[in-house]
Amino acid sequence: MAQLIYAAITSLDGYVNDSSGNFDWSEPDEQVHAFVNDLQRPMGTYLYGRRLYQTMKVWETMYGQTDLPRVVRDYAELWHQADKVVYSRTLHKAETARTRIEANFDPAAVRRMKTEATADLAVGGAELAGQALAAGLVDQVHLFLSPVIVGGGTRALPHDVRTGLELLDEHTFGNGVVHVHYRVHNGT
Repeated sequence: MAQLIYAAITSLDGYVNDSSGNFDWSEPDEQVHAFVNDLQRPMGTYLYGRRLYQTMKVWETMYGQTDLPRVVRDYAELWHQADKVVYSRTLHKAETARTRIEANFDPAAVRRMKTEATADLAVGGAELAGQALAAGLVDQVHLFLSPVIVGGGTRALPHDVRTGLELLDEHTFGNGVVHVHYRVHNGT
């Protein structure tokens, strides 16, 4: 069975954006970006909420461009080759290749996807990931803690979910970002 993996770049105080919705402080340098690319390489499907999808769809326009840095071209290729499922009640038509729109997040459908998938799945967007965590669907969590405190915004992790975690790995980058990788113990 494939695993569902949640990865997010967060502030040290646990937000994916600040109270104004800005996340410019989270832009990865080349070293972090290459590490993220390696994490995303085995993913066959991305599950997104609408807002994150609308942010990420720019990668479709970068696919095939030869004048971009290698790490950016690499991610654009990974993103282009993966299937995308976008959960939205307001989007009715996909704007990128290999993308389908679902009106509602259905935990049973995601369980079936995990069972039938030949590659791991990634869940993106803090709200959607929170729903997946609450449903006991997330198998691993990767957090990239940025050396900044933003004081509020969108939490990377839901406030009303309790589950045990097992630290699998940690890595410190030269720019002060710290990556922590956990296995989720659902139901504990």
